[in-house]
Amino acid sequence: MGDDLSTPPPVFAMPSRILAALSRLLADPADPPARSLYLAAADQARNPAFYTRLAVPDTLDGRYELVTLHVYLLLRALKGRGKTAHDVGRRLMEVMVDDFDRTLREMGVGDTGIARRVKQMARGFAGRQAAYDAALESPGDEALDVAADNNIYGTVTDVPAQTRAAMIAYIRREATPPDAERLAELLAGRAAFGPVVEEQAAEK
Repeated sequence: MGDDLSTPPPVFAMPSRILAALSRLLADPADPPARSLYLAAADQARNPAFYTRLAVPDTLDGRYELVTLHVYLLLRALKGRGKTAHDVGRRLMEVMVDDFDRTLREMGVGDTGIARRVKQMARGFAGRQAAYDAALESPGDEALDVAADNNIYGTVTDVPAQTRAAMIAYIRREATPPDAERLAELLAGRAAFGPVVEEQAAEK
């Protein structure tokens, strides 16, 4: 992998910690919809099918990649859709970074270490965001295959081509621009992701 993710935020490693932290995030019903969107991204990233059917490593790195992928997909859906969408997307990024910071503090990392680690994770996310954007705008699936291989499968080898193709199909499907109804749902903090593997494709 291009970035050193040997010690990503432990929020991705411990489901109970994720649930506790995100419950606190959602404790105030007046909080912005971005908090609910982040919870949805984290919840989808825990879908067992990613690990059992799409060969994502069930490790800190693998979980980090899936959380950031789904945050990216939400940001892409909100991009260029008006000021309210822009504000929700900006806050979504802030919620993610805040969660990195909070989890590291709970793990006892000092202030200096937290600042360095959070900056590293934010920089890594920006790199992935640029890579996925470029890949999704490219014709064919080669660029997206490379992006997935470098990031999602960056710590594993010999992932079958059919498995990578299923992951690419999932990303493309979830990156489809939202219609007006779905956009309204996102702005209200409600995100619904599709199945990890479409059964028709899985049976081929």
